[in-house]
Amino acid sequence: MTHDSSSSDHAWMLRQMLAALDADAPPGMLHVAGRAGLASRYPVSGLACAGIGSAALMLARWARPGDCRPVRLDRALASWWFGFSIRPLGWKRPDVRDAVTGDYPARDGWIRLHANAVHHRRRALAVLGLPEDATHEAVAERIRRESAGDLEDAIVERGGCAAALRPPAAWRDHPQGRAVAAEPLVHRLPGSTGTSGAGWQDEPVPARPLAGIRVLDLTRVLAGPAATRFLAAYGAQVLRLDPEVWDEPGLVPEVTVGKRCAALDLRSPEGQDRFRRLLARADVLVHGYRPGALDALGLDAATRQAIRPGLVDVCLDAWGWTGPWRGRRGFDSLVQMSAGIAWAGEDAVPDPLPVQALDQSAGCLMAACALRGLALCRETGLGSGWRVSLARMARLLQEAADAGCGTASETLPALGPAPDSAYDPAIEPTAWGPAHRLRAPCLVTGARWGWDLPAGPLRSSPPEWW
Repeated sequence: MTHDSSSSDHAWMLRQMLAALDADAPPGMLHVAGRAGLASRYPVSGLACAGIGSAALMLARWARPGDCRPVRLDRALASWWFGFSIRPLGWKRPDVRDAVTGDYPARDGWIRLHANAVHHRRRALAVLGLPEDATHEAVAERIRRESAGDLEDAIVERGGCAAALRPPAAWRDHPQGRAVAAEPLVHRLPGSTGTSGAGWQDEPVPARPLAGIRVLDLTRVLAGPAATRFLAAYGAQVLRLDPEVWDEPGLVPEVTVGKRCAALDLRSPEGQDRFRRLLARADVLVHGYRPGALDALGLDAATRQAIRPGLVDVCLDAWGWTGPWRGRRGFDSLVQMSAGIAWAGEDAVPDPLPVQALDQSAGCLMAACALRGLALCRETGLGSGWRVSLARMARLLQEAADAGCGTASETLPALGPAPDSAYDPAIEPTAWGPAHRLRAPCLVTGARWGWDLPAGPLRSSPPEWW
């Protein structure tokens, strides 16, 4: 069943995204089929449709300049894509979360620790005065005696990742909440005059509209990798770069499909030299370093544009691009706690979204920014910079709920786990074993969704274009 975009819970959010992209694609060009959605107090399935829809509409405009055709989207598949897309056959996906990661009751509220990275776990445990092999139960016992806000400050000061649960009203009055509220959904920056990449076609091949586009990926969990996975699905050459010390075993099979993954140490002179040579041949750079991190390495935005004139530069920050927390480490689940999305009442335990919807929707919007930037470069010869944040995406979702966008969905059927029919029957030969992956959530006329490479481990390819 197809619903008119103007009456569905995704329509308002889609209009906000298209306006932020300065795109003249009418929201009515997205035709959404289906009614069921993920069970949540927020319009999560609407956000999934808006996010994937914005990227698909920008792809349609890129693939057929001057002849943008309607895009069809399956609401259930879009919702499931905001969870896990891969279903292992005969093997088990590694755990995503460390045992210490989780929500804990404190003396005066709740706090969430994010300890999936070894160094984040170590720093949080050091603040708590616990050994590195401390159990979840030991951490919980220790936190019960602490103030959630004081512990958050102490862990963040030490370089760890934590967030106290706040009511939405408290976040709106918080200095960072006020800063985020004043930001646009997408920050757009001017770029330098350049030329199209050597691999570009004069006209995109409709079946693989991103063939020849080179995307340099400096992102990690989870928004950035989701963005570049979407671009790879339509033929882009994606080269992901990671330092030797980084790993995210629970998500690598999920997000490396279609990409080559290489090791590169940006802090070494040799690594910087290699990066500059790779960047000089890239069309798109997607990165998720905290604000100022690349600048400190001598790779500020102006330098990146000078290395590759005409570059489309897309970046992500957790907490927003202004305000006192702009450089703070953050993840989807932490933003949900601070911004009040996980708040379910004064005496209630945290009630987060059923999926990492801030990450996934931000990733979709990043992909849309990349595609919009490519189209502008083709039209004007100018590069561009685009900035997206998880905190601003949280505000979009809260504004949609406040506007009643999710009210009707409360009476609609709730989606359960994806059935067998939701998966592509083709087997993906990942490095861990065979797997099925969810079918395409969107249909862009003439374009084939699929990846030229199966998912593989980090640092398994040389740092070079192919």
